[in-house]
Amino acid sequence: MKKFFLLGLLVTVTLVSFAQNSFTQHARLNAYGMYVFPDKFDSYYDQYNYYHGTIDGSFQGGVGIEYMASERNCFEIMWQHQSTHAPTYYLDNGTLGIQEKYANFDLSIDYVTIGSDGHIQKPGSKVEGYGGLLLGAAFLGAKNPETSSHHTATKFAWGARLGCNIWANEKFGIKLQAGLMSIAQGAGGGLYVGTGGVGAGVSTYSSIYQFQLGGGLTFKLGQHK
Repeated sequence: MKKFFLLGLLVTVTLVSFAQNSFTQHARLNAYGMYVFPDKFDSYYDQYNYYHGTIDGSFQGGVGIEYMASERNCFEIMWQHQSTHAPTYYLDNGTLGIQEKYANFDLSIDYVTIGSDGHIQKPGSKVEGYGGLLLGAAFLGAKNPETSSHHTATKFAWGARLGCNIWANEKFGIKLQAGLMSIAQGAGGGLYVGTGGVGAGVSTYSSIYQFQLGGGLTFKLGQHK
């Protein structure tokens, strides 16, 4: 957990440093607080590695730095953290052979993503709608409280969101947002040769889909029109 705390601290320091240059003329600082709903997962790698269980619902917090490339388009770098539990059944290849076991893992999920949103706001309105896609990585840490064994993994992640900013004044607003984050559990590739030539492709698969509902706060850092 220390490395994720340091990551959050680094993001905060970076955001403060941005406030000293012209970048902030079109930048926003966002703070997020979301509830993540429970989700079942099913992971099969081979006959000795099979897991199925549930990621419990819990609170998810995060921060982001958003750059308005234009009035209607933005890019955002965002970090989100969730601490929860994952009651899981898995296969164990021990001295008595392959047996199904159960553990309620302590689970942490940290998303680091880059998003692109489209914005829309009617003249004179305090409500600014937005929606877009997110791409990045999920850093997972799972600990079995019974054996104290700890496992970590880094996976490709993608997401989508839809929400609105309700501006209280020219600098400060409240966010309302619904979203979806998905973690790719594996990838496969293929090579084919045909009459049309030679080609290759890579695909990913996932059974983890986390639905989010909540909001946060947004602050304009520069002198906005």
